[in-house]
Amino acid sequence: MHYSEDNTQYHVGINEDMIGKYVILPGDPKRCEKIAAHFDNPKLVADRREYVTYTGYLDGEKVSVTSTGIGGPSAAIAMEELVKSGAHTFIRVGTCGGMQTEVKSGDVVIANAAIRAEGTSREYAPIEFPAVSNFEVTSALKDAANSLELTSHVGVVQCKDSFYGQHEPDKMPISYELENKWNAWVKMGTLASEMESAALFTVANYLRVRAGSCFLVVANQEREKQGLENPVVHDTEMAIKVGIEALRILIEKDKKKS
Repeated sequence: MHYSEDNTQYHVGINEDMIGKYVILPGDPKRCEKIAAHFDNPKLVADRREYVTYTGYLDGEKVSVTSTGIGGPSAAIAMEELVKSGAHTFIRVGTCGGMQTEVKSGDVVIANAAIRAEGTSREYAPIEFPAVSNFEVTSALKDAANSLELTSHVGVVQCKDSFYGQHEPDKMPISYELENKWNAWVKMGTLASEMESAALFTVANYLRVRAGSCFLVVANQEREKQGLENPVVHDTEMAIKVGIEALRILIEKDKKKS
């Protein structure tokens, strides 16, 4: 079923008249209003399940923000239905936990690829297919972070389905696997852990649309293990500003192309 009785997408509750072609994707529905405040003339256009959508304008271009909830399944549903409604460029703005000691609380991480340690992407592509971001979007995110003079890191992130499997692995029946793989990812230079990008990048590649991700580093359990300074930071405004500025860069470049 694609549409509800009101002619909107079944889960997200939007149609092609309600959204822009450029969409920011936070996880938390409560973060949508905060992101939409950066738009010109923002309006709440849909609120269904975990999916809240505001639409407004940036530099004259119609843009939207839609929350995805937590994890890959709901994020994939959001992207599928937004693409069916005409969207073609996506930036996930969220939070993550740092994994390298140089990735500190309050920094911004920009993902150029994601480890597919979740389940959703496996129902789209064989595990050998890499979950990679769109180069144009990733470049715009890095340029945005630089222009805002923020400390940012570009690299691979790890995506999982179990939050507590990351934070309390020793309590899990498969602690041996969780801990061994975590250590391997750290040794491979993985920057941070989060929950949605692997699914979003894989689905975006399948649907032939553009997707990238940037995150606020909330804290870093590897720094905590080593007794290094590790405050907990919750203010996502820096990551939001990076996402907004990146959209402006992409909109301008796309206008020049056309």
